Amino acid sequence: MAAETKRKRPGILIWDWPLRLFHWAVMLLLIGSYLTMAVWRDFDLHTHRLIGYTILGLVLFRLLWGFVGGRHARFLSFVKGPRAIFRHIGELGRRGDPGHGGHNALGALSVLALLASLLVQTLSGLFNSDDILAEGPLAGLVDAETRSFFGRVHQINFIVLLVLIGLHLAAIAFYVFWKGQGLVRAMIGGRRHDLAPEQAGTTPSFWLVVFCALVAAGLVLLVVLGLPAWLPSAGGSMSFE
Repeated sequence: MAAETKRKRPGILIWDWPLRLFHWAVMLLLIGSYLTMAVWRDFDLHTHRLIGYTILGLVLFRLLWGFVGGRHARFLSFVKGPRAIFRHIGELGRRGDPGHGGHNALGALSVLALLASLLVQTLSGLFNSDDILAEGPLAGLVDAETRSFFGRVHQINFIVLLVLIGLHLAAIAFYVFWKGQGLVRAMIGGRRHDLAPEQAGTTPSFWLVVFCALVAAGLVLLVVLGLPAWLPSAGGSMSFE
């Protein structure tokens, strides 16, 4: 009877479409970034840089969206203190718990860690250089030792990013198979059928999405094209070419 009621309950919006688009776009771009560096390295560095710029723009958009986006996309709605985190840890063994709309207290830590790692990865790539084929657009602003430092950060943080992604996927599997929460379907279609209507999320206006996207894209263009052109010490550094 409970399962039948669950199926009949109308789905409520949890994740707004800009957040879902961000999620899947970053996933595909990270795969492309890995392939263009590890598999097609000799002839696809240009694409690797473009993917990095795009990921940076998406991360900047997500940071903006964390303040003005839909209900469950906002940082204030899911970033909690230690008490909430420990309370959630104590509830992990409870099977069949539908949870609540948005990220839980542990999920919030995962989101923040992934965003921080993505930001470190893209920003370090701007200053990275192998002194042969690959050079970020801001590499000319720093000396060789600093470029080498950012190169090491770029390599080490990629491993950190892979670990965080692995933990993220493991957590999703746990909540789907142990807790019975429809997290994957919610991130695809935006809706869940196992939550009460008062937990529904919201979607801000389309023009707010456009505004945040333009701001994020403008910041990336400013960093990639503007700084090298304005600062003489960056002469000769690479941009989109």
